[in-house]
Amino acid sequence: MGSIFSIADAIDMVRRRAVTILAVFLIGSILTFFYALSKQHLYTSSEILQVQSPTIPVDLAPTTIPGSSARRLQMIEQQVMSRGGVMELIDKLELFPDASEMPDSEKVALIRRSVTLEGVAAAREGYSDDGTVSLLRITANWATAEGAQQIAHEFSQRTIALSISSRLEQARETLAFFQLQEAAVGAEIETLDADIARFRTENAIATPGNLETAQREAETVTEAILNIDRKSLSLRRRIDAPANSRVEKRQREADLLELQGLEAERALLVRTLEELNDSLVGTPELDLQLAEYTRQLTNLRAQKQQVSARRKEAQIGLQLETQRQSERLTVLEPAPLPEYPFTKARKQILVLGAVASLLLGVGVAFLLDLRHPVVRSAAQMERDLGLRPVISIPEVKPVRRRGAWRSGLRRLLGRRTSDSS
Repeated sequence: MGSIFSIADAIDMVRRRAVTILAVFLIGSILTFFYALSKQHLYTSSEILQVQSPTIPVDLAPTTIPGSSARRLQMIEQQVMSRGGVMELIDKLELFPDASEMPDSEKVALIRRSVTLEGVAAAREGYSDDGTVSLLRITANWATAEGAQQIAHEFSQRTIALSISSRLEQARETLAFFQLQEAAVGAEIETLDADIARFRTENAIATPGNLETAQREAETVTEAILNIDRKSLSLRRRIDAPANSRVEKRQREADLLELQGLEAERALLVRTLEELNDSLVGTPELDLQLAEYTRQLTNLRAQKQQVSARRKEAQIGLQLETQRQSERLTVLEPAPLPEYPFTKARKQILVLGAVASLLLGVGVAFLLDLRHPVVRSAAQMERDLGLRPVISIPEVKPVRRRGAWRSGLRRLLGRRTSDSS
């Protein structure tokens, strides 16, 4: 420790460097005083929001809002802390009434430094973290207690309002998307139905409903032709039989007329049956094209069924958001009015600064002693050099008597007078 090996050495150093210690102490105290005057008291207030779970279980009514609650709250925080949102809050609460010349960028930066949004993660289920947040703490630090409370409460209300509006907007956009998709698929189905109908008309292909009717008609016509053939066969047998009497000849003539009528009727039925068969049987190319149309129509109907199911889920999700039965933010603890500032008092800062200045002065004095090592006592000489001094002569300072300068001045004047004479 240099020249300090005991309490007496330390006291001697303080006595010798008293001027240096006092100068450092005064300079440090003055700087601390001005720093304490410039230090502004800050009050803090926190409002706690709770993330409420959906009223209806997600398994029964799944939500259409994607992402975890942590990501949604992060997006809301970015919107709340945007320049426009902060400037709107400043104008509403009149936070800078006496700083009209202060740039808006500095005001926004000050608000962003003064307000913090901190989320508390919910308890995990198993080993996976789903990003669920249970609490959101909004803390505001401001120069006045009322300002801190108002800022925390205003940010809390804006966060809740943005959460509700963003969820409603996403639910509406989801429902609108599926409604448009369902309408688009329905339009494609109508267009394809029209193409199929035109294709059947151009190629004389019966529709599925008319196909069954045509098949039944063909069966009826075939059965009628068979009945005519049976009647014609019976008439030919009677006509081929010999006619001996006048009555038999008349009957033969009647049978001939009836046979001619049956043959004409059979020819008409045969033409009808051929037309029905032509409508029922197509070429392979037409069958392939018709099968492709049918496959496309089946896929579109299945797609419409899926879209309709999702559209119904989106409607349920919108109803849950409108009735506020889904995940929502509620105020758990409103922002209180702080009674005392959380920053240190000015007197405490001044006392700590004075103590630090005093210790700094002692340290400077110690460093000066280390830079100029001098043997100041017999014990120090014996300790450092190993030599015991025989005589120790203390430092003797001349004692100036009061009025000595006057007697000296008189003697000087007396010498000058004798020399002149």
